[in-house]
Amino acid sequence: MATRTDAPTRREQILKEAARLFAERGFHGVGVDEIGAAVGISGPGLYRHFPGKDAMLAELLVGISGQLLTGAKQRLKEVDGAAPEVVLDSLLEGHIDFALDDRPLITLHDRELDRLRDSDRKLVRQLQRQYVELWVGVVRALYPDLAEPAARSAVHSVFGLLNSTPHLARPGSLPGRATTAALLHRMARGAFAAAGSD
Repeated sequence: MATRTDAPTRREQILKEAARLFAERGFHGVGVDEIGAAVGISGPGLYRHFPGKDAMLAELLVGISGQLLTGAKQRLKEVDGAAPEVVLDSLLEGHIDFALDDRPLITLHDRELDRLRDSDRKLVRQLQRQYVELWVGVVRALYPDLAEPAARSAVHSVFGLLNSTPHLARPGSLPGRATTAALLHRMARGAFAAAGSD
């Protein structure tokens, strides 16, 4: 999958720092002045990019759910016609990249999803359901005897495993990104194999 290499926009910088600060101190523990200082602009200057913290939170949580779904669909196109193992491995690689590279967003989702407006929270849930169902289809292609509810449970369980990365350790104390990614991949594949063997 192609990765973006151009410099982040000011808006993207703001969102990245907001996610980090919200994850570290909680949504209500961070002011717009602190977010602004983290990107080198005044707090009031943020209002040229976002109407407020609520809008930043919504864009972060709706945005990452949309990105995961879009990325998974793109990966499926890229491996169209490949063996089911290859397709599942591609999805796993994408989600592991997210789990290792966007750890603050996982923390933010766990802690702050309920702070979203109802419409934004419903959109996040809708995008997440679509993402899960995409995975369920791939898992059942690899393990055709696995019933749909069991496949769905296995997908949610694997997401729980992969999304535990904020709790593994401090970023610098993990054994290295490649080693951690490979470990997560093996564990996830093992979980799906165990579910498929019942």
